[in-house]
Amino acid sequence: MQITTGHLLEGARQAKGLTVVIDVFRAFSTACYAAAQGLAPIYPVGSLEEAFLLKEKLGDALLAGERNERKPEGFDLGNSPAQLLKAGFRGRPMIHTTSSGTQGIVHATGASEILTGSFVNAGAIVRYIRECRPGRVSLVCMGYACQYPTDEDTLCAEYILNALEGRESDFPAMKEVIRHGSGARFFEAASQAWAPAADFDLCLQLSRFDFVLRAEKNEEGLFLHKIEVH
Repeated sequence: MQITTGHLLEGARQAKGLTVVIDVFRAFSTACYAAAQGLAPIYPVGSLEEAFLLKEKLGDALLAGERNERKPEGFDLGNSPAQLLKAGFRGRPMIHTTSSGTQGIVHATGASEILTGSFVNAGAIVRYIRECRPGRVSLVCMGYACQYPTDEDTLCAEYILNALEGRESDFPAMKEVIRHGSGARFFEAASQAWAPAADFDLCLQLSRFDFVLRAEKNEEGLFLHKIEVH
């Protein structure tokens, strides 16, 4: 198995084989919590315009996501797993657009298969890849707004790589690096309205979920399909 790690949009564009698009804070953590809450299908889209157009087509779908970390005007939800859980939505489609994660899905056009990546289902991702035994795996770290790498995405890729290659990771040490690095913003008083401290803990609950989210296509476009992994 050949495993490569890429970063940002260029990494997504260069990805080949089974591709894991990683966005820990917060797109693909939020997507996992949404799927666990029974929100389905989840449609990842690149632009706000696409999101509103798809909403017109689907009718009852929720609009979720962010720009500059904040909920866009006219959206039902931001990109916060804590706020999603508090809202309690169930049994509806969700249209999801973010500055990093969903951009990676849209731009990974050379991938043979796309999974979303986060710590909350990292164990399931590893087991799924082992079961599929692909010849090539691309781990793509989307970073902050596709502008620069972040601790959480880079370390999530490292965790997955280590597990696939039979090495242990020191997750508590990783969590400390993230807490004092790119995750520090979740503990700033000014950001609590859109990036609450609870999101830090929810996004770093290692392997909380035993499923992967795989990008597939239907008549509406790309959607995330929940696959249980045992």
